[in-house]
Amino acid sequence: MALIKHGNNALSNVTAFPSAVPTGKLKLLSTATASSSSSIEFTSGIDSTYDIYKFEFTDIHVSSDSAVFRFNLSTDSGSNYNVTKTTSYFRGFHSENGVTTALDYRTPSDLAQSTSDQDLSLAQGSDNDQSLVGQLYLFNPSSTTYVKHFIVTTQSTRSQDGSQESFIAGYGNTTSAVDAIKFVVSSGNIDAGTIKMYGISAWV
Repeated sequence: MALIKHGNNALSNVTAFPSAVPTGKLKLLSTATASSSSSIEFTSGIDSTYDIYKFEFTDIHVSSDSAVFRFNLSTDSGSNYNVTKTTSYFRGFHSENGVTTALDYRTPSDLAQSTSDQDLSLAQGSDNDQSLVGQLYLFNPSSTTYVKHFIVTTQSTRSQDGSQESFIAGYGNTTSAVDAIKFVVSSGNIDAGTIKMYGISAWV
C-alpha cells in the first residue's frame, strides 16, 4: 500500500484530504421532513453500498393523541411493506408528577412471525410541546443469505404526560434484500418532524 503524504505540515493546517483517505464512517444519505404526512418512506439508497443503515428521528409530532409510531420493511422497492418479523419490546416510564413508574416487557407490541407494522412507541402525546426522538439501526439489508436484524431506541412524551423510553429489537425473517422502509402512525398522521437516513461502513 502506498503512503499518502499531506503537503501541509500540521493537522490544524489541513484544508482537504486526498480522495483515497476515508474521512468518516457515517454518511448522510437522505432527509425527510413530515408535514401532516400519512407516512414517510425511504425507497431508494438502501442497497449494498453500506453495511448498516441508521434512521434518526427528531421531534416526531403526531396529530392524534395516543398514536403509536411504527415501521415496516419492503423487499420490492416499496410496492409492499409486509416483511415477516419477530421482535421484542420493553420500556421504562416515569410520569411528570412522579406518581407512576414502570419498567416492563410489552407483549402487545412484539411480533412473532408477523407481517404487521412494528410499534416504536406507546401512546404518544399530541400536545404542542410533545414529540418523539430516537434511532433505528438496520443491519446488512442487502444480504441474500441472512435475516435482517434491527435495533431501535425511542424516547417519547406519553399522552399521560411522562417520559417513556422504548427498546425494540428483532429481525425481518427474509433472505431477500430489503430495499425500502416506511414509518407510519396508528391513527392520524405524522404532523411534523424529521427522519434522516445515514449509511455506516463496518470498517473501523
